[in-house]
Amino acid sequence: MTDYQQAWRDARDRLRRAVTALGFPSSLADLMAKQLGSPKAMDRMASYPVQARPETEEQLVDEMLAICAEIEAWRQKKASREASAQFDAPHQRAMAHYPNAPAALMV
Repeated sequence: MTDYQQAWRDARDRLRRAVTALGFPSSLADLMAKQLGSPKAMDRMASYPVQARPETEEQLVDEMLAICAEIEAWRQKKASREASAQFDAPHQRAMAHYPNAPAALMV
């Protein structure tokens, strides 16, 4: 077992304990762990039941979906920045040959 696999299992177990401590089924925690995907996201989700004390499964699932949406937004932002950097790279290299160019051209 790799370190990542062990971290994933440990995070899943922490999420399972947090969810079952409030009386929800461990199968719900297992499904959330699969959907969240990463140990960091699972740890974030595991802190929610402890702090918020949700009363329904829907509240748990809503929080999980919010975490997933934030992760997806971060991925899209990262991909956009990488694409922008690749697009701008030729311009930046070209402008490096003209150190005295006006600032307006350096955008």
